[in-house]
Amino acid sequence: MSGTSGDGVDAALVRLHDPLRAELVAFVTEPYEEAERVAMRDAVARGSASDLALLHAALGERLAAAALAVMAAARVAPGDLAFVASHGHTVWHEPGRVSWQLGDPAIIAERVGVKVISDFRARDVAAGGHGAPLVARADVMLFGREDGPRVLLNVGGMANITYVSRRGEADGVIGFDTGPGVAVIDAVTRRVDPGTRFDEGGRRAARGTPNTAALESLLADPYFDAPPPKSTGRERFGDAYAERVVALVRDDGGTDDDAIATATELTVRTIAAALDRFVPNAAWDLVISGGGAENMTLVSGLGALIPRLSRFDDLFFDGGAKEAVAFAVLGWLTLAGRPGNVPAVTGARGTRVLGSVTPR
Repeated sequence: MSGTSGDGVDAALVRLHDPLRAELVAFVTEPYEEAERVAMRDAVARGSASDLALLHAALGERLAAAALAVMAAARVAPGDLAFVASHGHTVWHEPGRVSWQLGDPAIIAERVGVKVISDFRARDVAAGGHGAPLVARADVMLFGREDGPRVLLNVGGMANITYVSRRGEADGVIGFDTGPGVAVIDAVTRRVDPGTRFDEGGRRAARGTPNTAALESLLADPYFDAPPPKSTGRERFGDAYAERVVALVRDDGGTDDDAIATATELTVRTIAAALDRFVPNAAWDLVISGGGAENMTLVSGLGALIPRLSRFDDLFFDGGAKEAVAFAVLGWLTLAGRPGNVPAVTGARGTRVLGSVTPR
């Protein structure tokens, strides 16, 4: 898994049991070098066909290396592996039209020596859906409560939620991207301090004060009021949006720390508002995962607005592995010929078997 935050590649080695239970055997994160992050951002913003093609191959090598690294960590040989499920790295997400991930699956299959399931989002998009969020199916099957509702909140580059009324029950599931997660926070931090990739622990946000006028302007974005199904990405909430955050705060006399605090508060408020507006029983058992769960200012802000907030790590396993595990489940569903999307979440015309299979 290479998420929209662009931090690195997450690789999870997962043992799946029937009836379905996912056991995390090993997990590694391999950070991208800054030159790689720049190359990915540049390829998306102004890259040529050759830039994108070369990035596709380079990311295939990166994803394969991460798969081999997590296998080595667990001392697992290729012959013991059933398949690799690769989400790839999203370079363009335009809801209802296209969701495009790079990371050549043929390279992964060649390097690792097992079949690869990839390109999970395309079939849902072809069926009229957004192709996102796709983690809802795994959330329903693995992480819901057996005795009542639960909301799974993942704060990656974008933030997304899944409301599950009861584990295993797809009826009544609600899921969507609430808006920016850490992508705008990270981009604002890089903008005001080019030597820093992100606001570690939310420390700079804690030193600043959210700018009220800037927040009012930012919260007027129509995405936040749009009803689900909906999804978004860096195309909307990326570097250009972060530039606007910084400009609004500085024009009002704010400091750089205020700009970071404003971006953080934007994520907090849009998550809380989305839960309040679109999710029943939003106060029920909210479980947070993703990089944003390590930002204590963000978590504290959510805790002040949401009465019952738990960390995914405390209930299941390392929350950083959650989305990689979810795509392992989606890969298993693909090979079993079972649907991986939830139409109520993505907006597709119906359930679909997702992904393409590259033989070993």
